[in-house]
Amino acid sequence: MKKELLMGTALVSTLGAASVAEAVSATMSGNHQTGMEFDSPNGGTDTNAQINDNNFTVSLSETTDGGMTISSSFKVMDENTKEDYDAGFTLAFTDGSKLDVLNAGNASSSHAVSIPGSAGAEGVANTSTNMAPTGLDFMNSSTAFGIEYHTAADFLADGLKASFSASTDSGAANTATYRVDSHVAIGATYVTDLGDTAVTIGAGYSGAEGSKTGTAVNDDNGGVHVGISAVTGDLTVAVGFADGSKAGVTDDGSDEYTAEVVKAGVKYVSGDLTFNVGFASGSADDHAIGGSDGNDDSQDVTSASISYAVASGVTAILGYTATESQDEAVGTDDGSAWYIGANMAF
Repeated sequence: MKKELLMGTALVSTLGAASVAEAVSATMSGNHQTGMEFDSPNGGTDTNAQINDNNFTVSLSETTDGGMTISSSFKVMDENTKEDYDAGFTLAFTDGSKLDVLNAGNASSSHAVSIPGSAGAEGVANTSTNMAPTGLDFMNSSTAFGIEYHTAADFLADGLKASFSASTDSGAANTATYRVDSHVAIGATYVTDLGDTAVTIGAGYSGAEGSKTGTAVNDDNGGVHVGISAVTGDLTVAVGFADGSKAGVTDDGSDEYTAEVVKAGVKYVSGDLTFNVGFASGSADDHAIGGSDGNDDSQDVTSASISYAVASGVTAILGYTATESQDEAVGTDDGSAWYIGANMAF
């Protein structure tokens, strides 16, 4: 019995030592942002509320003897969504390319150019039936069972990077709500210098197929986007355009639409101060799945903010957003909102 106990102790000690020696590297990051929003809808009652945005992410990685890095992460998020454990694995190869496996996302979204806008957390609430989008990747979708491959830098040409993604069906039975069954997407980013200006061009295409019981959709998720950003010293100017379609929208997933979005923005950094101004205009021709065209929805959003770096990782933010909206060609939910708060990042 004594020998068995000694052997067991030795085994546990060995496994414990091995687990410590072979543990993956872990890093933590996140932010805590809190502030007050003052919402003034036209024709409605002014309201104010505290707005929080809290994120805590743990990133895990390790490198094999062959030089390949394996990484993943999980996130604990704000008060409404407690956690996100859906991240898959990323395999980073020695040539600079990467492969995302499981919940890999959409390659078109990976190359959407960032357009400056307000850094605040303000916004004017819109009716749930207004389908007009304001993002460049509104039509991109995927399933959890997919991969995304990212090329190394300078792919085929100096300054060019590209991605390709694909996903497949979960095998679940169809329901009355539209579900994405599969997708393929491609995206690319090209970076070059024009004198003192760094220019970034990003573009992508995505196509998806989906299904539901009953009526078939006219327009599955998919479309194209393109954007360009120019940085000269402390000044950034960017514009973007997107055109596509989306199905399974509204509260019960019974609508589909075709839409266009135009975005533009400017950011200027002066010492500890950052000034942002942005504009987004979206329109959508929405209707019941399988139905005929209806009247257009629209949203025009203008925003601006001033951010001040109070200390390392601490930023004070003053933001403003104004929205003009139409739902089925009828004006609704116009208004403006202010935000004052601070973000602490680590």
